[in-house]
Amino acid sequence: MLNARNKSTNLIGIFLLSVVALLIFQYIIVMLLEVQNLNAGLEDGKQILNDLNIKIGSGEIHALMGPNGAGKSSLGNTLMGNPVYQIKGGKILFKDTDITEYSTDKRARLGMFMSFQSPLEVPGISLEAFIRASIQQKTGEHVKLFQFQKELKRCMELLDMNPEYAKRDLNVGFSGGERKKAEILQLLMLKPDFAILDETDSGLDVDAVRFVAKGIAEYRKMTNGSLLIITHTTKILEGLPIDYTHVLVKGHIVKTGDGELFHQINEKGFEEFVK
Repeated sequence: MLNARNKSTNLIGIFLLSVVALLIFQYIIVMLLEVQNLNAGLEDGKQILNDLNIKIGSGEIHALMGPNGAGKSSLGNTLMGNPVYQIKGGKILFKDTDITEYSTDKRARLGMFMSFQSPLEVPGISLEAFIRASIQQKTGEHVKLFQFQKELKRCMELLDMNPEYAKRDLNVGFSGGERKKAEILQLLMLKPDFAILDETDSGLDVDAVRFVAKGIAEYRKMTNGSLLIITHTTKILEGLPIDYTHVLVKGHIVKTGDGELFHQINEKGFEEFVK
């Protein structure tokens, strides 16, 4: 009787240990980005991000919303390693690696990407050449021209982009909508594991937003990559399966909810969070 009871206890113990081990294993595999107590600001000493915590799992879509000046773009730039922003405390973990001190190019090689709110003009290098060079820098391998051009053409058609833009200098003479499409084109071609989209929908008309959203959906279909979508509107979020919505106020996340939270914000605004 005693032996049977001991065996039963041992089996329960083994089962519980197996469950714990499985949960730990799933956490390590699934958790793609983890930001721990992040404090950051500008070189002049101005504090922008305050004890910020966020976790983003593989394949998840997170929306980051908040009023103007809340620190949304600053968070994106800090995650991407923009040297204008100085980390004064906390950690950034990506793929279970501490990347807090990593340079931007090293983070990009690991699989991070950011589309900018106001993409800059870069004279002297075409959009096509820039993307091809970026892929080569990321993979460390020679890019096969025929396959590259075939995929570039497919992605430009998906975004309703004039193929002539591929030969033009990067963003030079591009309209605001074409610049945002060029950013999503880079997303599709580089296929990162994690992408930060900084107000990609700002300044776009309805048709442009539709094609940008189509590009984001295609990226998800190809890679099942994770997204942090920074926005203060809800245009680009419509139709996307948002897993979590975060509200940022004065550099601190004051509310986290599911995909329904951005609908609530769309109706009522940020007033209840800015108190």
